[in-house]
Amino acid sequence: MQMSFPEAAPPEPSEAEAGRLLFAGEVEFLKGVVAMSGLPPADRLEVCFAGRSNVGKSSLINALTGRKAIARASNTPGRTQEINFFTAADSHYIVDLPGYGFANAPVAVVEKWQRLLKQYLSGRPTLRRAFVLIDARHGAKKVDEEIMALLDRAAVPFQVVMTKIDKVKKSELDQSLGLTRAALAKHPAAYPELVLTSSEKGDGIETLRAIVAGLS
Repeated sequence: MQMSFPEAAPPEPSEAEAGRLLFAGEVEFLKGVVAMSGLPPADRLEVCFAGRSNVGKSSLINALTGRKAIARASNTPGRTQEINFFTAADSHYIVDLPGYGFANAPVAVVEKWQRLLKQYLSGRPTLRRAFVLIDARHGAKKVDEEIMALLDRAAVPFQVVMTKIDKVKKSELDQSLGLTRAALAKHPAAYPELVLTSSEKGDGIETLRAIVAGLS
């Protein structure tokens, strides 16, 4: 019996090379957006990264792009309330969504930012996939399922990326994966493979690059 939501297989050499080339060229910060009117033109393929505060999103984007600090991590959970756009080559937008779950901000600010997030996810025709980051030390939590449900409603395909796999023992990782797979089974927009990563060790980065480069 095939496991639901197995780990994504390593890419073929040609796929790995396409992923390497995509991120080997120019990757630059374009702009931070606080309103739909500020979005750049929808003129290229787009992927976005979402995750709870402190899940390691900035570190993953830095590892993916091969830049040390293109995405800035904040020590204050919920500090980043902009949708940050980066360009990769002339063909892709890499989009860093605000961290969710522990927003250290007034309620009105949080509500405004959640509205922007919903509008962005449901109104961006070039958005091909959302990557939902889950901390391997904890597995999917209720707040992660809320973003998954939002992606379901917006009909945006999403794929779970487990972060910080180097921080857990195998038994703990297995438990975390079990929780995550059980959560994913309820979400029709979920892509049926997981990517297991460590930004520090480089695990899964080649696979993730190849996935992004292979979208069309």
